[in-house]
Amino acid sequence: MEAAAEEAEASAARAEDGATMSAVCKALPSSGPMSICDVSHPLSAEELLSPGADATTADGDRDPMLPNGTPVETSSPASSSSLLNRLQLDDELDGETRDLFVTVDDPKKHVSAMETYITYRVGTKTTRNEFDLPEYTVRRRYQDFDWLRIKLEDSQPTYIIPPLPEKFVVKGVVDRFSEDFVETRRKALDKFLKRISDHPVLSFNDHFNVFLTAKDLNPYKKQGLAFIAKVGESVKYVTGSYKLRSRPVEFAAMGDYLDMFSQKLGTIDRIAQRIVKEQTEYLVELREYGPIYFSWSEVEEQLNKPLDGASNCIGSCCVALEELSEGMFEDILPVLREYVLYIESMKNVLRKRDQVQAEYEAKLESAAYKKEEKQGTPTDVEKCQDRVECFNADLKADWDRWQFNKRQDFRHLLMGMADKNIQYYEKCLAAWESVIPLLQEKSEGKSEDHS
Repeated sequence: MEAAAEEAEASAARAEDGATMSAVCKALPSSGPMSICDVSHPLSAEELLSPGADATTADGDRDPMLPNGTPVETSSPASSSSLLNRLQLDDELDGETRDLFVTVDDPKKHVSAMETYITYRVGTKTTRNEFDLPEYTVRRRYQDFDWLRIKLEDSQPTYIIPPLPEKFVVKGVVDRFSEDFVETRRKALDKFLKRISDHPVLSFNDHFNVFLTAKDLNPYKKQGLAFIAKVGESVKYVTGSYKLRSRPVEFAAMGDYLDMFSQKLGTIDRIAQRIVKEQTEYLVELREYGPIYFSWSEVEEQLNKPLDGASNCIGSCCVALEELSEGMFEDILPVLREYVLYIESMKNVLRKRDQVQAEYEAKLESAAYKKEEKQGTPTDVEKCQDRVECFNADLKADWDRWQFNKRQDFRHLLMGMADKNIQYYEKCLAAWESVIPLLQEKSEGKSEDHS
């Protein structure tokens, strides 16, 4: 009986310790593998509260909260801006571990008898031994960036190459030498090089080194296939007579996800384009709408101040809407377009992987058909198998890296959208609230006259 009682007490103690440990573990963020649904968002509203589970007022009453836990009295614009700053701070901290920094700036227009084009200054700072100097500055035009992309695709076929902005078609832009177009392209080219410089493999590519350091790229462009790796040639010249039996489940899931993502992103991109167009049209109407109240106020002595206030209010709303539209055009649409192009690049890598697997299956079938007497697998079949395994490993790693970057980019995008919309509506609200005292002042004056 005593032994049974002791065992019961021990079990109870272990259960209590387990509950305590579970509570402690639950309070700490996990760094292990978790489902995305189980990971608490780093920008969740709970982080905005003061330490402790319950936020209380000075009177001891709990602050009113929305269903998602956000305090009603929290200043939304300040909160969103601080969260955006925290995201930017995280990026700066990540930069402490980098040893290669690349920037694209200072666009210049060049006019010659044959052509007119834009060049960009590409600046590089590095501590890597592969570079002879710690800093480089060169000038590159769009076709030089395109040369680099092609070389990377040829020499690194197992990796996802970041997309370049489209050369001829940019929605909403007609003049490719306008300041808006050039600046939009500069940002896209800067993003292109930064994605390569942050990549653990592509950043060490010989072509990338030449692109960043060579004053003149023409001699390297004439070398053709001199730098192409063997694995790239094997993919490029693989036989096309054999069709892949079936894509492995994990890579089939990648293809399905890209199809779904492409459809969703394409729809969002089209709707966003329409929103920008409608905002532009609304802005034109609004700019004509406000001055009417001002001209009216000049002939209405009793309504002069309210009408003039309404005119100023509409003018303030015009400025706020213009800022919102510019933010959407400059910050949101380019990200959507980049990922639309990214999808094509990723599908291209998946097709190359299928080609390598098809080559392996074809040679394996051929070896089995010949019924070779010697034991073991032929050497060329083993080499093909090694290439398939290498391709699979590289693609999986790049897929995970791309998914991480995608989450970061769209988190920034959505946070920026929230911040800009909050600022827009707050400015409009403040503008209309400024008209109310003018109306109240007139109403009070009328009441005094009647009395």
